[in-house]
Amino acid sequence: MHASLDQLIRKLARLPGFGSRSARRAVLYLLKNRDRLMVPLAQDLFDLASQVRACAECGNLDQSDKCRISADAQRDHSCICVVEDVGDLWAMERAAVYRGVYHILGGTLNSNENYEQKNLLVESLVKRIKKNNLKEVIIATSATVEGQTTAHYIEDTIKNDKLKITKLAQGLPV
Repeated sequence: MHASLDQLIRKLARLPGFGSRSARRAVLYLLKNRDRLMVPLAQDLFDLASQVRACAECGNLDQSDKCRISADAQRDHSCICVVEDVGDLWAMERAAVYRGVYHILGGTLNSNENYEQKNLLVESLVKRIKKNNLKEVIIATSATVEGQTTAHYIEDTIKNDKLKITKLAQGLPV
């Protein structure tokens, strides 16, 4: 097998949901559809890599310094929903039940990997709370041990008398 093919298969195999067999099938399919799929995909990936960046305010991905959600005047800017990563923000937006703005942490506290608190974007959340006249912070971290540890850490860090702190409901209804 050609070294370039092997290298591409190894790189695709690192993607979530892909193994070496799936990556091999994807590469073969791309090669069979070179003009129709492979070349446009390569151009789209290049464009994405050079144009998309994190929103300076919330951390969402967009082509401008301020994402469409943070720049939207129709949204409730007095309420911030704190999520772990961009995928969580996208899931909330697909549900179309929340009309406030977001703050992406960039992960969770993880005692197993010795993940330090400075790696999370909690400090920028505190700055946003102080800068803007916020009424509510919704903590929407996962139900895992790491997600709940992170939620408690955030709650302890941002707690004050004027700010309402809520969490998403979890568990099974009885």
